[in-house]
Amino acid sequence: MTDYITAREFREADGTEDWPVLGDGATAFFPTGSLAESVRLVQAISDLPRIEDFPPDIDVRPDGVTVRLMTYTPEWAGMHKRHVELGRQISALAAEQGLKADNSKVQSLIVVVGSPDPAEVMPFWEAALGYRRRADSPEEDLVDVHNRGTGFWFEDMDEPRADPGGAIHVGIWVPPDQAEARVAAALAAGGRMVRDKYAPAWWTLADAAGNEADIATPLTRD
Repeated sequence: MTDYITAREFREADGTEDWPVLGDGATAFFPTGSLAESVRLVQAISDLPRIEDFPPDIDVRPDGVTVRLMTYTPEWAGMHKRHVELGRQISALAAEQGLKADNSKVQSLIVVVGSPDPAEVMPFWEAALGYRRRADSPEEDLVDVHNRGTGFWFEDMDEPRADPGGAIHVGIWVPPDQAEARVAAALAAGGRMVRDKYAPAWWTLADAAGNEADIATPLTRD
């Protein structure tokens, strides 16, 4: 367990500037000019020594490559000291290919399911989605067994949302330096502030129909 690290420890490590930590690990986006350029970067990453010990999640697109560093085991989910070294190595490979990380394009989503009794509704969603419980928070989180789909987080509510009102609540994880601008943009686009007492961990906004969105960062969480 001594080799596991917190999000704060990762952020404060030297050479991790390309890798903002979101709710599901450190994530970097490297813009490219073509699918061929994207594939070349992925090939270089796959050739790194011991890459299979901590294989990253990689999304390949014609306009860039998104890489996420996080480890799931049957008992634990989170960051590892090896991720610091791996992040540095991948950034160096990208630089060799003339690629530069763009933190403004990094985000991840989570669906928030509210209930006065999360334990009652969680098995339904686990079965319907074919997801599994996240190892470090099995009473709160469901994750895709293949680490591809959006995570589900179960929020303990005093009572169900009153009708009429929105039925959707999502969380949008963004780098800390992007959060306030994202909040301002959502408010300018017709949103309203529901609560900001948890900022900078998250701001809860709503659209005109009452559907809610949390703009979230890892700050103050560890």
